[in-house]
Amino acid sequence: MVLKEQLAGLARHEGVWDGNYRHYDSAGKLVDEHKSRVLCCFPEGGDFAYVQTNIYDWPDGRNQRVDLPATFREGRLWWDNELIKGWATELPMDDNGRTLVLYWHRADDPELYVYEMIQISDCGKKRARTWQWIRDGELVARTAIEEKLISRDWQRAQARKAA
Repeated sequence: MVLKEQLAGLARHEGVWDGNYRHYDSAGKLVDEHKSRVLCCFPEGGDFAYVQTNIYDWPDGRNQRVDLPATFREGRLWWDNELIKGWATELPMDDNGRTLVLYWHRADDPELYVYEMIQISDCGKKRARTWQWIRDGELVARTAIEEKLISRDWQRAQARKAA
């Protein structure tokens, strides 16, 4: 697959990740926290080179599932759907191959944009993600995410969710 060859660092993220999201306001106050399961999928064939499925679970019983299909061109993943528009790529200056950078904005609020940085551990089983939410040049929020790899077998996880 061309994507995995051109973005080998991204390919290290393939699989099922469990973690915690913590959302902070601009003053650093915790405003939300929830568990997550993220499936990073590289389908063979079809319209999309990459599909990410985020499953969120809150302590009060709420849950949400978000599917984020992306195309691949010009050395980047590209999202353009009803929820987000943006891109992701590897950070070429990272000689260790640990860092991905994403830019996206919500389709319903293009003035609010996010830069995300993802660091994967050398063993490939842990990662840390940081989002910075910006509006009118001002930081309005931060999100910190810590995740552990549960399985490389995202196909099995998808099959379980469909059943």
